[in-house]
Amino acid sequence: MTSGLWELVLKGVWVTVQLLFFSALLATAVSFVVGIARTHRLWIVRFLAGFYTEVFRGTSALVMIFWVFFVLPTAFGWQLVPMWAGTLALGLTYGAYGSEIVRGALTAVDPAQKEGGIALSFTPWQRMRLILLPQAVPEMIPPFSNLLIELLKGTALVSVMGMGDLAFSGNLVRLALQESAEIYTYLLFIYFVIAFLLTRVMRGLEKQLKAGVGKQPEKRVVVPEPIGGGVR
Repeated sequence: MTSGLWELVLKGVWVTVQLLFFSALLATAVSFVVGIARTHRLWIVRFLAGFYTEVFRGTSALVMIFWVFFVLPTAFGWQLVPMWAGTLALGLTYGAYGSEIVRGALTAVDPAQKEGGIALSFTPWQRMRLILLPQAVPEMIPPFSNLLIELLKGTALVSVMGMGDLAFSGNLVRLALQESAEIYTYLLFIYFVIAFLLTRVMRGLEKQLKAGVGKQPEKRVVVPEPIGGGVR
């Protein structure tokens, strides 16, 4: 490929990385808000969170992108640029999957831990912040890592809006060169490299979060002082 075509591919990589970053932030926020809501003591909160999860898990991410980009402008007059339309559609869709990860990790915490917080007169938010989340978050990292890789691959769907992501840029290069095998092989390799780097980062984060979990405090030997100020 010429330098101009490589520049087009690199611009597509940058757009994909930006879309991945913004949609991952939104998906993470949605995951924790909805996931925690699904463990709420009020049934109406659990019902609304569960309804959201079922709706967005049961709909296609591609159709959701179409809906956000093409239906919202005609129905509500909100015209979003492709970047934010893709971020909203992907973040809400994958956030529904992430909410199940959060809910499962929270419910897996030993009930005795919750009872201990109640015995200490902690408020529900204090129990969540000081007891449940510190133990549940490290267990969320492996499934969240898989979800992040799925989100990376899902960013290719925004090419249907004409957004210049990696998939869209690669298709333009394919049309220019009429070389499908070479171009799509490059795209597969680039997606693999990005996914591999994300996996390494998530594993490092998992190790860091689990570093202080389950460790016993260091035992200190206290030597008593002599009575009477010592031996004369």
